[in-house]
Amino acid sequence: MLMYLYELRDYFAPFNVFRYVSFRVVMAMITALLMSFMYPKFIGKLLERQVGQVVRDDGPQSHLKKRGTPTMGGSLILLSLVVSTVLWADLSNHYVWIFLAITTFFGGIGFIDDYLKIKEKGSRGLPGRWKLILQFAVTAVLMFVLFSDDTLNYSSQLYFPFVAADKFSLSLPVIAYALFAMVTIVGTSNAVNLTDGLDGLAIAPVAVAAGTFLVLCYVAGTVLQFPVSVDGREIFATFDLASYLRIPHISGISELCIGCGAIVGSGIGFLWFNSYPAQVFMGDLGSLSLGGALGTLAVLSKNELLSVIICGLFLLEAVSVITQTTSFKLTGKRVFKMAPIHHHFELKGWAEPKVIVRFWIISILLSLVALASLKLR
Repeated sequence: MLMYLYELRDYFAPFNVFRYVSFRVVMAMITALLMSFMYPKFIGKLLERQVGQVVRDDGPQSHLKKRGTPTMGGSLILLSLVVSTVLWADLSNHYVWIFLAITTFFGGIGFIDDYLKIKEKGSRGLPGRWKLILQFAVTAVLMFVLFSDDTLNYSSQLYFPFVAADKFSLSLPVIAYALFAMVTIVGTSNAVNLTDGLDGLAIAPVAVAAGTFLVLCYVAGTVLQFPVSVDGREIFATFDLASYLRIPHISGISELCIGCGAIVGSGIGFLWFNSYPAQVFMGDLGSLSLGGALGTLAVLSKNELLSVIICGLFLLEAVSVITQTTSFKLTGKRVFKMAPIHHHFELKGWAEPKVIVRFWIISILLSLVALASLKLR
């Protein structure tokens, strides 16, 4: 929205800065971060309405003291993310609206889940099968939009990490790719949801992953222009970052950097109040929407497979749950003391802050490996 102020640059030259993605990313971060100043009053309202966290009795005993801590703090994360993106992104860009739609709809599913948990004063919430049905329905609409919108020219090509895009890629049938992309988005959303079990455990890796996608979206969609002198005349030369790094160029995808910046800003703001000991939890509203946002970024930027590394911590948490459930059903034995795996380390005697910080370190290392793939091709 504010991007269009650059059209007034002839009247006020500094307005020209609004055309640059880099400037608007920073402003989106700042806007989302400033909106987090609303948390003290927001937490107070949640306490007044007794919107408190429901804690399972069969989990670590140290978690029982968290019972009643305000939840659904993800509603303010989602609000700041959407407002910041709408303010600073190019609203004529279709990728931006797809990103916002998935994030918002997944947040709505999370809201229903949180509301039922609070209303029933239990940890069941929305049945898992209905949650998945709604998520896959939303992503199915996304796939239809992607492949029917001629302005996007979206392909079903699959690119591999550490392999040059111009050397090898896999062309999938549209239906097969659509199913794969849907699983990527829904899987990432639920993996983030499973990770959100300790104070600040999920939000910091989400911000790290969003920062990584920010870089990936920028290099995939940016063509730099700079003046050069030829025979005494000054002309503008172009430099395609994607071609140089041998990754697919996606026209317009750099506008998603604004959404990535908004996630980072809102995430940092939320972490101030969610760090140990947490004053507020994000709830499923926050974790499902943020996970859906990360999955959507992976699909739209053609980093579906690279997201396995970027979101590796979330994948580890999800795999630990699947492994535990499968093992217990088949053999009656548990692989871990408790799943997701962060609870396993708690029950082994690790202090909660130690589990949190070590998992943060893992997420940072994985993102660095993902960024290294840009040059190792």
